[in-house]
Amino acid sequence: MKLKQLILSTLVLVSASAWADPTYRLFVTNEKSNSVSVIDSRTGTLETTLKLGERPRGIGLSPDHKTLYVALSGDDAIGMVDVATLEILGKLKAGQDPETFAVHPNGNLYLSNEDDAKASVLNPATNEIIEEIRVGLEPEGVAVSPDGSIVLVTSESTNMVHVIDTAAHKVVANILVAARPRGLAFSHDGSRAYVSSEIGNEIAIIDTKTYAITKTASVDVPRSKPMAIKISPDDKTLYLTTGRAAKVVIMDAITLDIKSTADVGNRVWGAALSRDGSTLYTANGVSNTVSVVDTATSKSVMEIKVGEGPWGLVLDD
Repeated sequence: MKLKQLILSTLVLVSASAWADPTYRLFVTNEKSNSVSVIDSRTGTLETTLKLGERPRGIGLSPDHKTLYVALSGDDAIGMVDVATLEILGKLKAGQDPETFAVHPNGNLYLSNEDDAKASVLNPATNEIIEEIRVGLEPEGVAVSPDGSIVLVTSESTNMVHVIDTAAHKVVANILVAARPRGLAFSHDGSRAYVSSEIGNEIAIIDTKTYAITKTASVDVPRSKPMAIKISPDDKTLYLTTGRAAKVVIMDAITLDIKSTADVGNRVWGAALSRDGSTLYTANGVSNTVSVVDTATSKSVMEIKVGEGPWGLVLDD
């Protein structure tokens, strides 16, 4: 019992240390201006703009939130930035055309290499690609389960979600979904995964034990092209960006019924949700802005000017 208590205490201390002193910075990749905007999320002011490389798209944080990673598709690399100091730390090799990625709890990056029809596993500590996994054509979205046991990858042209066992680094299931799947997300308890299909204009729920689709729903919003998915902290609400529809659709995460919508900028793409679920941020690729949405009212309360073609966002809170 004493050993168990010691282990639990250690885990609590490690967790507290990992999340100490957040910067509250919102990082935004600007695909067309080859830059990353750094915004103080508390005030909505632009702190600075970073130049890391060519065609930045996917973006994420290390498990301890000390390092920012940015997929630089034009450089076949992952750029790195110190979150606290904003010092540019260099680049990691990432295979051909890394579009986006997800960070595993162990720190490894799972990348989608769009032109090579594969997912790569990158160890940032050693700057080594430790595994390459064949998937469908034009892989795009990547998500890691909360416990790190599986990784999901969407392939746009194959219309599939590929399930990768992270222990064996093997594809263990291929799930057929509606046309051109893009975004992925897990519920916080890990029991469900969600996938958005851009051309099929559909959202689907996947049971993570059986890998079966348990529910689908069309997105009944004119001009909708579903992309990014965010799930509320209580796993009850789903936020979905809709591309050229210029709206965020707020859905019941269990029934997929639409609760409300929020008007945002043109060609809304990536999204980030604050840790407490109170604020949603969206990257508006044609408006060249970030919308700040109050989730309690489903209203955009601020538009922040960024670079050209904002694509992805991540929040250090």
